[in-house]
Amino acid sequence: FLFIEFVFCVIVSTSESINKKTASKKAAKKKATTKSYRKKTAAKVGRIAVSGVTGLKGQGVIKIGRMKKLELRDRLEMPRQMFGRIVNVAERTIAKVEAGEDEVKKLERPYNEVYLLWEAMSELVAPESLGLWFQTPNDSFDGLKPIELIERGEIHQLWNMVFELQTGMPG
Repeated sequence: FLFIEFVFCVIVSTSESINKKTASKKAAKKKATTKSYRKKTAAKVGRIAVSGVTGLKGQGVIKIGRMKKLELRDRLEMPRQMFGRIVNVAERTIAKVEAGEDEVKKLERPYNEVYLLWEAMSELVAPESLGLWFQTPNDSFDGLKPIELIERGEIHQLWNMVFELQTGMPG
C-alpha cells in the first residue's frame, strides 16, 4: 500500500512539473509570437502604436501609420467585411470601434471567442496562415469554410478540432 501511495505521489508531482513547464513554454511562445508580430508590423510601415480596448482580448486597436485596425483583424489579414462575418457584426461597427467612436459591447463576446480560437490555433500552426485557413473550404467540415461554421453558430466544431489536434486523439 505504501508503494502504491509513493508511486501516486511521484506521478502527481511529475504531472504538476510537466504542467508548469508546458504553461511556461506556452507563455514564452505567446510572448515571442507577439514580439515577432510587432517587429514584422513595424517593418511594414516603420511605426506602430497600440491602444487597448476595454473588453477585448489582445492589444486592441493597432495604428500602423495612419491606418487603425483591430489587432485580430490585422493578424488575420482580413478586410472589415470578411472580419465582420467572423465576429458577427456589421462592417460599420468595426469601423467605428477602430476609429474609437463606438463602444464594443456588440463585438466583445464574438471577438474574444475568435481571439481565443486564434491563440489556440497559433500554438498548432503558423499564425500567419490562419486568415487564409478561415476562408478555405475544409473536407473535415463537409467542405464548409471555418468562417461559415462560425456564421452558422457552430464554432464548437472548430474547438473540437483544436482539442483533437492538441491531444492527438483521432476525430
